[in-house]
Amino acid sequence: MKLIEKMSRVLSIVVIALLVSCTQTQKKQDQSTKGFPQFLPEDKPDMPLSKAVARNFDTYDTPHLEDNELYTQFKYTEIKGLDYNNFDGTITRRDPSKVIKRNGKYYVWYTKRHTSVPVLGVKKANDTIAARDWDLAEIWYATSTDGFNWKEEGVAVARPAKPNPGWRSVTTTDILEWKGKYYLYYQAFQIDPAARGDDCPVAVSYADSPDGPWTPTHKIVIPNGTKDEWDGFSIHDPYPLVYKGKIYLYYKSDFDTKARRVRMQGLAIADNPLGPFKKHPLNPVLNSGHETTMFPFKDGIAALVTRNGNEHFTIQYAPDGVNFEVKSIVEMMPYAPSPYIPNTFADDGNGRGITWGICHNIKAAAGKGRCSILMRFDCDLSLDVNDPEFKKHEVIHKPDFYYRYGLSKVQRERIEKETSTDINQ
Repeated sequence: MKLIEKMSRVLSIVVIALLVSCTQTQKKQDQSTKGFPQFLPEDKPDMPLSKAVARNFDTYDTPHLEDNELYTQFKYTEIKGLDYNNFDGTITRRDPSKVIKRNGKYYVWYTKRHTSVPVLGVKKANDTIAARDWDLAEIWYATSTDGFNWKEEGVAVARPAKPNPGWRSVTTTDILEWKGKYYLYYQAFQIDPAARGDDCPVAVSYADSPDGPWTPTHKIVIPNGTKDEWDGFSIHDPYPLVYKGKIYLYYKSDFDTKARRVRMQGLAIADNPLGPFKKHPLNPVLNSGHETTMFPFKDGIAALVTRNGNEHFTIQYAPDGVNFEVKSIVEMMPYAPSPYIPNTFADDGNGRGITWGICHNIKAAAGKGRCSILMRFDCDLSLDVNDPEFKKHEVIHKPDFYYRYGLSKVQRERIEKETSTDINQ
């Protein structure tokens, strides 16, 4: 009798298992024949998916773009209070630093060139005539109480005497606060402009106050690599953050041939603002971008990856500050964006994101010369803001915007020749 009861229980278990298996098999069959759901699920559905749809759940934090904290549109506003000499090319301001708030006002540092004539190119350049827009420049700064109206305060870092690093030009600065002191890192040009004029290392000056005075170390803190390495000639756009108790200084280098110029981003880490900085073994840590722009986000680092490379115009995120992944694709990203980051150097693992900053535009000249200007940008890349206007999916321009990017004379001639050949065949 006990044997029969035991066999009956075993049989019941087998029957139940078969029923469950059949149900699961039927469910999978139903899912394989049923179309993708009308309402986009928040979680990845258990059904066959194309790689593109699978990415929507695997790569991005949310399948709905409106809910993506690392997606935004950008809006731009003219900055008041800065003169450009009628945009004749004799005054240029570009490559701003992060914006910080101290003493009840906002501070920004930037590259300023003020020469008697516009940029005339490498062949005509001398000690007073600039070869490039950033040549013969110094680091200036301005302050504001509202972020829209700015007052230029004066020179922060002047060009040092030759042969100190930066004697030709000091440009493209960014700010660090560390243990009550302030540090400006910048590109230090020390070669004749007729040479490879974009080549430079990074130098630093320090002060007890954001208003200075600034003391240059006259030393290179981020040196170039060897000539056969990716950062052997240029180290641009130094961008310091405090992360995991250390100074993470991101930078850009351009390399490869002139006709196939590649720009990528690297990272150097130090325990002291004056170095030594050790370059990360995985450099480059970003495969795209022009100016380098990062900000603390949650417990990692987010990056605005601008206009060069396979992943340009993306916003990326690295939970470790090193291994970045694309989190959104954006439109009209600012050039040289430098945000205002609340609690910039807190290093508390709770980065809240950004909502505005300063960028530049290099096409402001009234004539043929070069004149760069500073602009304000606004966005919603903040965990503390929810602005639906910044989450719209597209920007639509009038026809004239597109016609400005028409065919060149060479392209038009080629197409006309091809068309004529086709007709006569």
